[in-house]
Amino acid sequence: MAPIGSDNDKGATGAAKFATSTVGNTVGGLGRTVGGIVGAGGRGIGQTITGATGSAGKPVGDAIESLGNGVENGAHNVSKGVEDAGKWK
Repeated sequence: MAPIGSDNDKGATGAAKFATSTVGNTVGGLGRTVGGIVGAGGRGIGQTITGATGSAGKPVGDAIESLGNGVENGAHNVSKGVEDAGKWK
């Protein structure tokens, strides 16, 4: 791979890399933000259900927490892939 700033990063290729990097980083960042919000919300709702209902509601609370964590982790992985694609990796 050629070093950054080489002839391979000039002209149309350089412009394309800049554009895809910008879009990839923006979309990746938004994905992480949304995933983090959904994950935190799921954990909060799950913990609230568990706290309000005690052991009877614990399975439901735990399931909602796990769902929120799964969405957050999935969004993180997708965002990483988008960012890597934007960096032409």
